Amino acid sequence: MSPYALSMLMSSLAVGTITTLSSTHWFLAWMGLEINTLAIIPLMTKTHHPRGAESATKYFLTQATASGLILFSTAINAWTLGEWTITDLNPTSSTILTIALAMKLGIAPFHLWLPDVMQGLNLMTGLILSTWQKLAPMALLITINHQLSPDLLMLMAILSTVVGGWGGLNQIQMRKIMAYSSIAHLGWMIMILTFSPPLTILSLIIYITLTTSMFMMMINLYSTNINKLATSWLKTPTLSALMMITLMALGGLPPTSGFLPKWLIIQEMTKQHMGLMSTIMALSALLSLFFYLRLSYVISLTTAPNISNSNLMWRARLKPVVVMPIIITLSLMLMPITPILLTII
Repeated sequence: MSPYALSMLMSSLAVGTITTLSSTHWFLAWMGLEINTLAIIPLMTKTHHPRGAESATKYFLTQATASGLILFSTAINAWTLGEWTITDLNPTSSTILTIALAMKLGIAPFHLWLPDVMQGLNLMTGLILSTWQKLAPMALLITINHQLSPDLLMLMAILSTVVGGWGGLNQIQMRKIMAYSSIAHLGWMIMILTFSPPLTILSLIIYITLTTSMFMMMINLYSTNINKLATSWLKTPTLSALMMITLMALGGLPPTSGFLPKWLIIQEMTKQHMGLMSTIMALSALLSLFFYLRLSYVISLTTAPNISNSNLMWRARLKPVVVMPIIITLSLMLMPITPILLTII
């Protein structure tokens, strides 16, 4: 793709997200979401492969449906209340809008498009879809959190954590595994949304940090499936060890950063006398932890079935990514500064 076209598309992604984040008018927020969708579709099809075209088509149809529902719910709201302000919603518009934003994010039971779309993308576009594209819909959910139905959010949260853990158990493709990981993490975020929005923001920031570092390491190691992970230690042993620790952080094991949001969310849920819900969420997190442990086992304790007698593997020299050490350090070392984060939120 031409650098000029790429820069224009990336700028459009930024403009769409910033427009949604800064808007107080529903129509302007909808326009920002549409700019976001239209900017990422050419990035999905730049590989000139049938899987890329299939992913772009599925993504476009899903996002167009969700955008239509958003416009429909905001029109009903404007008809009922006589204004387009984001903070005022009637119950019907609130329910339709929650479903539409869940479709945009890939929250269960509206998650079926996400693994298939992720599998047809290259790793850099998958990184954008998993991180940047979550910002605008999550910002709208956080803005209207006091008008959403807690029962609907809790139902979708339980479904997301269970589906995200159960769906990733039998996968061998890294992009599908990261898609199911995204579904599970979104379940944790929306579970606590109505009770503590700052915790949702903290969970989103840590999820974006962990996912960014994971995708950057996958790009550096050319790892798109489990078989390629087994040869990663031949390329860069240090990076392979860091990938294993990052997978543990995604699973939520202490003392990594991924343990912090799960711990705080379960603590807040027990304060709200939601013992059964917190137990189900903790047990469903074990499903996700199982396939993270399987990936860590493949990286660290298996040898690839190759015929080479060399301990090194040939690969093209990559330009060093300056931001990758910073992202990896943040994803692994946020846990010791928990008291500072608690005072902030």
